[in-house]
Amino acid sequence: MGLFTATFESVAVLLVIGLVGFHLISKRLLPGTVLSFLYPLGLEIALPCLIFVNIVTRFDPDTTSNWWVLPFWWLGFTVVTAALTGLTMFVSAGKTRREFALSLFYQNAIFFPMPIIIQMYGQDSPYLVDLFLFTLLFPGFLFNTYGFFYSKRPDKFNWRKSFHPVFWATVLAVSIRLLGLHSHIPRFVFSALGMVGQMTVPLLMLILGGTIYLDLRQKERFEIIEVAKFVLVKNIIFPLIGLALLIIFRPSYNIALIIFLQSAVPPITSAPLLVHRESGNRAIACQFLVGSFLFALVSMPLMAMIFGYYFSP
Repeated sequence: MGLFTATFESVAVLLVIGLVGFHLISKRLLPGTVLSFLYPLGLEIALPCLIFVNIVTRFDPDTTSNWWVLPFWWLGFTVVTAALTGLTMFVSAGKTRREFALSLFYQNAIFFPMPIIIQMYGQDSPYLVDLFLFTLLFPGFLFNTYGFFYSKRPDKFNWRKSFHPVFWATVLAVSIRLLGLHSHIPRFVFSALGMVGQMTVPLLMLILGGTIYLDLRQKERFEIIEVAKFVLVKNIIFPLIGLALLIIFRPSYNIALIIFLQSAVPPITSAPLLVHRESGNRAIACQFLVGSFLFALVSMPLMAMIFGYYFSP
């Protein structure tokens, strides 16, 4: 029951923080307009700081021989996810199919797996570094591809978006470790950046809770059947297929753990925002997100138990 309990507690913590954000906005303790300013703070400043400090202080290329293959495993995972999205998106109604597909394809790559890894294996776990290396290309890929779900002729490829602050923080930190320069960086630098980085998950979950309140306040009709379809595919079918493929291919434990978590987590928290930018149905995207998050309280611990039966460190 260790994996079940650790995963349940991790998901529950995230949901409680989200509820705090919901409360802050619903009671007008913070204006809703502040969320658009806080999001870049979390994604472009706090998260890169968190990644930089974790990699520089915990990454050891001598003991982690397969670190460089992790982005390639992400590429393979993304190809499989794209195929599964293409096969399952047609269970949704035509009017919500684009939002259904986008929310299926882009998983919550960092903010859900990170606290789960910490809860399971501790703050100093090397699996955190593996997570950051695995998701190295994810932010740039996300911001350059989400428009494909809404346009046959998407905007021109934006190289600036590809080299997101998360990308530069990861590359810089890995380079410092490979060159052995980490011992020359003053401790206070790590302390300062670490404090900023610790804001990442609480800040983004608060933003998520507040955003959900603003979306639900629109009083759009709740699409129970569509949300149930989405939860079935995202929270049950995707992780079960992911587990089956892991059992067949049997990668090393660190890779198996990261891929399992990627397959089992809810959609990326910015899905409603991405949908809104493309003039899509933001309300249904929010409903998919909320339904998947709530059901993850049950589905992720159960999937973790199955994973633990076949894989061990």
